[in-house]
Amino acid sequence: MKLTLWTYEGPPHVGAMRVATAMEGVHYVLHAPQGDTYADLLFTMIERRSKRPPVTYTTFQARDLGGDTAELFKTAAREAYERFKPQAMLVGASCTAELIQDDPGGLARALNLPVPVVAIELPAYQRKENWGAAETFYRLVRAFADPPAQSLPRQPSPAQASPAQPSPAQPSPAQPSPAQPSPAQPSPAQPSPAQPSRASGSGGAAARASTSGMSGDARGEGRRPRCNLLGPTALGFRHRDDVTEVRGLLDRLGIDVAVVAPLGASPADLARLGEADFNIALYPEIALPAAQWLQRRFGQPLVKTVPIGVGATHDFIAEVARIAGVDASGLLAAEQSRLPWYSRSVDSTYLTGKRVFIFADATHAVAAARIAADELGFTVVGLGTYTRELAREVRDAAAHYGVEPLITDDYLEVEAQVAALQPELVLGTQMERHIAKRLGIPCAVISAPVHVQDFPARYAPQMGFEGANVLFDTWIHPLMMGLEEHLLGMFRDDFEFNDETIPSHLGAPTHLGAPAQVGAPSQVGTRSQAETQSSPDEVVVQAPVLIAQPVVAWNSAAEQELKKIPFFVRGKARRNTERFAFERGITAITVETLYDAKAHFGR
Repeated sequence: MKLTLWTYEGPPHVGAMRVATAMEGVHYVLHAPQGDTYADLLFTMIERRSKRPPVTYTTFQARDLGGDTAELFKTAAREAYERFKPQAMLVGASCTAELIQDDPGGLARALNLPVPVVAIELPAYQRKENWGAAETFYRLVRAFADPPAQSLPRQPSPAQASPAQPSPAQPSPAQPSPAQPSPAQPSPAQPSPAQPSRASGSGGAAARASTSGMSGDARGEGRRPRCNLLGPTALGFRHRDDVTEVRGLLDRLGIDVAVVAPLGASPADLARLGEADFNIALYPEIALPAAQWLQRRFGQPLVKTVPIGVGATHDFIAEVARIAGVDASGLLAAEQSRLPWYSRSVDSTYLTGKRVFIFADATHAVAAARIAADELGFTVVGLGTYTRELAREVRDAAAHYGVEPLITDDYLEVEAQVAALQPELVLGTQMERHIAKRLGIPCAVISAPVHVQDFPARYAPQMGFEGANVLFDTWIHPLMMGLEEHLLGMFRDDFEFNDETIPSHLGAPTHLGAPAQVGAPSQVGTRSQAETQSSPDEVVVQAPVLIAQPVVAWNSAAEQELKKIPFFVRGKARRNTERFAFERGITAITVETLYDAKAHFGR
C-alpha cells in the first residue's frame, strides 16, 4: 500500500457504484463511514448527472465503533428499501468499513426483504475500481440471468425498449434468482466448468449457433439477429455516445440490440440476456468476466473486437457479420469516416513520424497505438496501462511496436517516462494531461480517469466511423497549435514580422532610404509655399506624418524584459512605454517603468 496524491482508479466499491448508478431499479446500500460519501460528487459534479447515485450510506462515525454498527447497517438497508422500492438491492462495504467485518450480505439476508439482494464482497486493499465494476456486473448477471426462477417484473426498463423485443409467441426465459451467488460459485478470476445450455427460449438457439455464422432456422425464421452490448457504465469515458454509434452500425447490418447492460438495464433486462444470439464486449475491463460466463452458460458467441479507429471498426463489422450470418459489404462500402482521406492528404504530411506516447486503460491504449501507427503515420515511442488485469494485451502491443511496455498505477513513473522519451504528443488520461502541461507537450485525453470537460454535452463517440472523426480532431488539434508556435518561431526574424520594421500593409514612404529615426525633426510643413505648388499635370505624393518625440534610453534589464513580450505586439509595447515615459519626463526606462506603462494603458 502506497500513499499517493493522484490515483488512476478508486477503490472497488466505486466500481460497484458505477454499475448501480448505470442501472435502473437497483439500489446499493454501502456500509461506509462518513468520509467515504465523496463518491457522489464523481457522478453529479464530473459526469453532470441530473440526480444523485442510487446509493444509501450507513455513514457511521468514530463514536459508533464502540456500539452496534451492524444494527446501523440493518436500519439503513430497511429504510432504503421502504423509501426507494427498488427491484433489487446490492449490499457491500467500503474499504474502511471492510475492516469492521460486519458482513453486509448476511445482515441483509436476515432482513428478509421482498426483493432480491446481491451481496458484493470486494477486496478493497488488493483490487481497484475497474475490477470492482467487473465483479459487480458479473455477480448481477449470475444472479438474474440464470435459473431457477422467481417472479420479477417482466417489463424492461425504458432505456432498453426497442422494436427488437420478443413477441408473445416466443418462449419466455427463466426468471432470475433472488439470492446472491453462493460462495462456492467461482469469481471471474476462477472460471467454472462449462454448464449445459438452456433448451428453451432463444438462448437455446444461441447455443446451437457456431462462430462461422448463424442460419435463419437457428434463430427463428423472419427474425433479425439479436445481440447484447455489454460493459458501458456510469462515469465511463464516452460510453453513452459509443452505445449510440454501435447501435447505428448494428442496425445498418440488420441486427437488433436485445439488451445494453449495465447502462440503462433493469434486473428484468438482465434476465433476458440469454435470449440474444451473441454478445459484444464493448469494454473488456468491465464486460469480459460476465460475457465469458454467458458464453459458457448459454453458448453465446462473443465479439471481442473493440471498434475504435477505422481499421478496428472494419474488423468489428466483419466479425459481427460472420457470427450473425449477415452481409456487411454495403455498410463497408458506405463508410463515412474522413480520417483515412485526411491522413493521406497533403495537409497532414507534417504529422508523419510524430513521436507519440500512449498511456490509458488497456482497451483504449491498444486501440490508440493501432490508430497512431497504422492510420495517422505516427511513431509510437511509449505504450502503457494502469489496468493490470489486461496487461498481457498491452505487452503484446508494445512488442509489436518495438517499445518497452509500462504497466503501473504510479503517475510519477509515467511522468518520468514521458520526460525521458520527450514525445511530440501524449495520448492519455486526465493525469497525463497535467503531466504534459507541466512539460510543455501537446496532449489529448483518450481514456478515464477524466474531468468534467471530457463529458461533453455534444455527441462525441470514440467508437465507429464517427468516433474515428472525433479522434482525429481530438488528436490533431493539439499538434496544429504546436505548429502555430513553430511558425511563429520560424518567421520571428522575417522582415514582415520584425518589430523594428513598419508593416507593409500599413503603408510605407514612397521613397527608398533609411527609415525615419525616432526623435528626428518632422519634415512636414517645412517646405515653402512655392515648393508645394505644382502644375496640374504633376502628381504630388505626401510622405506620412512622423510625430517628433525625444529619444529615451532603455537600460539592459528593461530591454531583456521587453523581449519576453510576443514579437507581434512588442513594437506597440515599446512605443506605448516611450510615450508614457515622455509624458512624465522620464529619460531612462527601467523594468518598473515598463510595468507602470503596462498598468496605465491596461486600464
